[in-house]
Amino acid sequence: MKKRALISVSDKTGVVEFAKELSALGLEIVSTGGTYKVLKDAGIDVTSVDSVTGFPECLDGRVKTLHPKIHAGILAMRDNPSHMKQISELDVTLIDVVCVNLYPFKETILKEGTTLETAIENIDIGGPSMIRAAAKNYRHVAVVTDPADYKTVVDEYKQYGSVSEKTKSFLAAKVFNHTAHYDTLIASYLKDKAGLPEYPDTMSFTYEKVQDMRYGENPHQSAAFYREIGDNTGLLTGIKQLHGKELSFNNINDTHGALELLKEYDEPAVVACKHSNPCGVACGKDIYEAYTKAYATDPVSIFGGIVVANREIDEKTAEEISKIFLEIVLAPSFSEKALEILTRKKNIRLLELKGLERKQPVSAYDVKKVSGGLLIQSIDSKLLGEDSLEVVTERKPTEKEMEDLLFTWKIVKYVKSNGIAIGKDKASVGMGPGQVNRIWATEQAIEHGKNNIGEDATKGAVLASDAFFPFSDCVEAAAKAGITAIIQPGGSIRDKESIDACNKYGIAMVFTNMRHFRH
Repeated sequence: MKKRALISVSDKTGVVEFAKELSALGLEIVSTGGTYKVLKDAGIDVTSVDSVTGFPECLDGRVKTLHPKIHAGILAMRDNPSHMKQISELDVTLIDVVCVNLYPFKETILKEGTTLETAIENIDIGGPSMIRAAAKNYRHVAVVTDPADYKTVVDEYKQYGSVSEKTKSFLAAKVFNHTAHYDTLIASYLKDKAGLPEYPDTMSFTYEKVQDMRYGENPHQSAAFYREIGDNTGLLTGIKQLHGKELSFNNINDTHGALELLKEYDEPAVVACKHSNPCGVACGKDIYEAYTKAYATDPVSIFGGIVVANREIDEKTAEEISKIFLEIVLAPSFSEKALEILTRKKNIRLLELKGLERKQPVSAYDVKKVSGGLLIQSIDSKLLGEDSLEVVTERKPTEKEMEDLLFTWKIVKYVKSNGIAIGKDKASVGMGPGQVNRIWATEQAIEHGKNNIGEDATKGAVLASDAFFPFSDCVEAAAKAGITAIIQPGGSIRDKESIDACNKYGIAMVFTNMRHFRH
């Protein structure tokens, strides 16, 4: 019995060559609409679907393959006598290869100005039905949705006269992965348009792989990097690697934390990060000053860390960067001379990311894997509470203190809880990340500042806390260190204790009315 291949593709990459090869191998080619025309124009002997079904395409092409003569030909089990008897009685020709890829829904919705009506017209119906049917019956039918698999199918036909069951099983698994991705994309798009709850009863996500990682959090763990569907300008999935070995899980994870903090600043800024915690942050009149200030705040921790900058890395800055070992330097661009300097170092990764000013959309989710499930929340997209900053002490902060308070508040938003950040002159002084109580975090931040910069590092500095001060001990430690102003969310039933302590020591305290736990 002559074998038959049904080919109907939206992405026509390589389809003419594929059809020619199958035709030369003796397969009858059946096709629809635009694919039929492309194959016919290429001189391939091709049969139209409507001549197989005896029913014309209708409803502007919405109905063409949804017919028993097509689906019976795909779904019939060749080793089932009852099926084969019915196939013969109904005069159905078996279909051995289904080559279909779906309407370009993703490409359609990513186009600026796409209407809901246009998007809906690009929801494929017949395509998913055919490839799901073929995948279900994979022992008897080879289903191809990816042009990358054309060669494998042709090679096996040449070698064995058919496609091996192992390959057909692999191709079928790809189908269900493909349709799950396709349907999730549609569901996500319509969810936003139709006003479904932010957290519906069932939640599906779909991502596309950017690359495999060098390794996971540890060398014995594997990892890959996936991106959300959409415009990735300014987002980490839009990076271009200019130099260095392939990235690891930790490289991406740590760079993410540094990048989100960097986006809080409009002026020239540099953030150095280690193990997802900022270790040096500074703003300057130019990127060279920002880098040298950030480096000076903690020249120990920055070693082997990640540096992100929101301005081009120039020659002068590159010379300074090249003096130490860094895993990654990320910037919107690198001057030609800077690249020449930095690429001399084989063990540094240089990443370019345009559109750094663009933040994640407010609708984005923060997703954490837990044992047996997922925790999903909206991202922490705000900086301050709805009310304006509230000065709660007798002494108000000076203009400079307020400038440093806001600078340091941005830092502590990205420090692991319990988190404390100390800053001065638009540069970090000390960090106290991830402690189990706030006084330890405060003491650690003070100690780091004094150890890295000098005994007077914290004098005249300001302190930011990611959550409220329930006791006066942190204020007393800050006063002893010479800190003159504190910014914190407020909201503790013991706020008065901290306020009284600030008044006692002449420290200005500001409430933000917004907490930034980071677990």
